[in-house]
Amino acid sequence: MASVTSLSDSVQQHLATALSATLPEAAGADPLLRRSDRADFQANGVMALAKKAKANPRELATRVVAEVATGDVIKDVEVSGPGFLNITITDAAIIRNLAARHADDTGRLGVPHAGQPGTTVVDYAQPNVAKEMHVGHLRSAVIGDSVVKLLEFTGENVVRRHHIGDWGTQFGMLIQYLDEHPHELDHKSGEVSGEEAMSNLDRLYKSARKLFDSDEEFKTRARRRVVDLQAGDPHTLATWQKFVDESKIYFYSVFEKLDMEISDPDIVGESGYNDMLAETCRLLEESGVAVRSEGALCVFFDDIKGPDGNPVPLIVQKSDGGYGYAATDLSAIRDRVFRLKATSLIYVVDARQSLHFKMVFETARRAGWLNEDVHAHQLAFGTVLGKDGKPFKTREGETVRLVDLLDEAIDRATAVVREKDVRHQLSEGEITERGAQVGIGAVKYADLSTSANRDYKFDLDQMVSLNGDTSVYLQYAYARIQSILRKAGEARPAAHPELDLHEAERALGLHADAFAAAVAEAAGEYAPHRMTAYLYQLASLFTSFYDKCPVLGADTPEQVANRLFLCDVTARTLHQGMALLGIRTPERL
Repeated sequence: MASVTSLSDSVQQHLATALSATLPEAAGADPLLRRSDRADFQANGVMALAKKAKANPRELATRVVAEVATGDVIKDVEVSGPGFLNITITDAAIIRNLAARHADDTGRLGVPHAGQPGTTVVDYAQPNVAKEMHVGHLRSAVIGDSVVKLLEFTGENVVRRHHIGDWGTQFGMLIQYLDEHPHELDHKSGEVSGEEAMSNLDRLYKSARKLFDSDEEFKTRARRRVVDLQAGDPHTLATWQKFVDESKIYFYSVFEKLDMEISDPDIVGESGYNDMLAETCRLLEESGVAVRSEGALCVFFDDIKGPDGNPVPLIVQKSDGGYGYAATDLSAIRDRVFRLKATSLIYVVDARQSLHFKMVFETARRAGWLNEDVHAHQLAFGTVLGKDGKPFKTREGETVRLVDLLDEAIDRATAVVREKDVRHQLSEGEITERGAQVGIGAVKYADLSTSANRDYKFDLDQMVSLNGDTSVYLQYAYARIQSILRKAGEARPAAHPELDLHEAERALGLHADAFAAAVAEAAGEYAPHRMTAYLYQLASLFTSFYDKCPVLGADTPEQVANRLFLCDVTARTLHQGMALLGIRTPERL
């Protein structure tokens, strides 16, 4: 189905025509529409145009009003204040536009695809091999997953990348230990659960570390194994692969609990760029972007200095010949730009790594790998805090395991679902399923409703609350609508543009029509919190509509059908919007 022109776009077109007729030099000018408490839309672009034309703003606005075509879309337009235009939409236009969105059987609600989609690589969800995922891994995974969904919905070609830590010195220690104690990981991948896999890895790591710290001969053998790994020794690589496979069992179990899709082709760890490192260094050195300093290959920046005032370089290759994170990240950029043909690179990474990525991106620009046609952006996120406003830790001061946090959220949500099921309409299995959907949704929504670059407090009591800006509030609004539709009997949703609308119906309809604009804004800014704000307002407007406008008890069959229609459009919009956040909308709660 073709995209649906939003009411705001229709108003823009009407105003642009009137502006051109009034002031020919204003052809193509943007009237700058915004929502207003006193009108459906307010245009304030006339003020700027009047100043440019050296005209009286109010007089110019009055002349524009005379040229505006009213009747079909615009019911009324009047001059407000020094030259603003207050615009009221007809009831019929609201219902007709929603009917067009409702008729879209693709589920897109008439939202258009991008005119010129590019290829965006989104780097997110970055766990480490042989290490447990903790609360610090939550934001990268949740924010990245939503950004991917938003971009794909707009028509962008998205390549997922999970840059896992699977290389480096600790693997020499682990590989040597497992080689000498093969029975400690004696099973095939897939035969254990995620928890068992992590338990095996954790036990192995502790044993290997203890031996490494106490036995000099083992330490020497372990360091030799690092060299073998980097050189591609087949036996060493095979043992390393066991760690990767074991870790994936665990990763996938955590991501499954988070209700996130992660697949093998998307996982490209540090090892995936190992063969590119030497060439990356050669290209940087030959181009003069990087220079040798005290034996190391470095990139210097005029605006980046340490506390002593001396330049702080990006070290691409260490003086001993080893490679650091910079070499891997720069090689990844080369791979993504030249092999994957990316036009945008998005890195969903902790804000504490901002300086590193600033230097990496600038280095890539100097090398010509990033330019006006290919840009990189760090979507930096803040820290998850406890109720006390400090970084979230256990009582023992350790980092909270992500699995424990998710399990607690599910337990809390399950209790809420069971408590609300006063008529015992849900089976125990359904309560368990809904509890997981509500609990995981609550965690995701709390994260996504906060601007990514801000810290946020992890408060499960608030997250699973039925009141306020929570996913549970939105999920219950959706479930309530489904309940209304089930109770409607033979009455079916149907649009009736000829009916006069209640103020609450108008407000709900206008906001539902703005879904496409909300998607475009959230995707364009890589800002899922724009979508959560839109959806919360939609649910709030539905609550007001439900309180003020009887649906099944409306005065006429036509009014019943029209209000069921508004309910159904709202439900579809909530469902699609929540899906873009990676959150389920249960039919019954």
